[in-house]
Amino acid sequence: MRFSQRPEGSTWGDFPEDDQGGMVGRLNLLTPEKVRQGAAEVREGRAFSLSLPLDCPYRPALNPNRLPPVVRPTLRQGFVNFNCDMRRIDPETTDVMCDDLVVLHTQYSTHWDSLAHAGTRFDADGDGAEEAVYYDGYRAGTDVVGPADTGGAGLDSLPGPSTSTGGPLGVDAMARAGVQGRGVLLDLRAHLGDEWQRVGLDTLREVLAADGVEVEPGDVLCLHTGFAEHLLEKGEDIDGEELRQRGAGLDGRDEALLGWITDSGIAAIVADNYAVEAVPAGPAEGPAPFLPLHRHCLFTLGMPLGELWRLTPLADHLRRTGRSRFLLTAPPLNLPRATGSPVTPVATV
Repeated sequence: MRFSQRPEGSTWGDFPEDDQGGMVGRLNLLTPEKVRQGAAEVREGRAFSLSLPLDCPYRPALNPNRLPPVVRPTLRQGFVNFNCDMRRIDPETTDVMCDDLVVLHTQYSTHWDSLAHAGTRFDADGDGAEEAVYYDGYRAGTDVVGPADTGGAGLDSLPGPSTSTGGPLGVDAMARAGVQGRGVLLDLRAHLGDEWQRVGLDTLREVLAADGVEVEPGDVLCLHTGFAEHLLEKGEDIDGEELRQRGAGLDGRDEALLGWITDSGIAAIVADNYAVEAVPAGPAEGPAPFLPLHRHCLFTLGMPLGELWRLTPLADHLRRTGRSRFLLTAPPLNLPRATGSPVTPVATV
């Protein structure tokens, strides 16, 4: 056993230890029955792609540590492998070829956060000393491993081999799980507008009741705020200060809201905003997590978070048709070692 005590209210140890099991936490609730429930919501056969272009935002105004993708051609036998006339290699061929390489920050645009994305200091051994630990007792430095210094990190360290791994909690565990089930959309923007605000449980319940939305165990809750659509509309004219004034986010300091998330049994939460939760979080007595909802979902419950999904076209369609549920298919890249991944989710209605 990786721990002798677990956080209060956590799901540590609740899921089987197999090729995914505890590695994907509450994604275990995406059972065959939940997939069938999602498939039963397909009435029109219409699909909505829920991904922004992976270079959106078109300037890195949200997080200076995350940059848009860099795309370049590969080389082929010393030639630029883009519009590459293959006659230079084989005079008998007629082919013209293009191959790419990509330098990709996995959490720049539409993405999943895996359970290795956020841990905390916690006394998992029950000996009175806190350790740096992740969901289900996986340890920093043993299971989730990074380089000892900056020589193995950042763009300046390229090229070279991989230097970090999310280990058992990496995003490849989510990819193996498949990530398909029933999505339920809650249209916060329709009720709260575009201004930045923290959404606690009382407001969440008001919106649920107003739209008659029911959330059941194993559902994936999708929160529409309009933030991602604003990024698309503004293009390169985005302003960091303006972005900080836009869109609702869950109030990670609202203990009642965190309790509702626990009791709801939902498998994951996604949103079209920057972090699902409102940033900055409200005041708290220190020491306290900077991202309390991340701590609760990723660390305590084993619940992945999806960020910067494009939900507005789907939300508009569901509101016109008086619906809130759909089949959601959203596996991340099967990218071993990574703690997050771009995703192109598809909602089918």
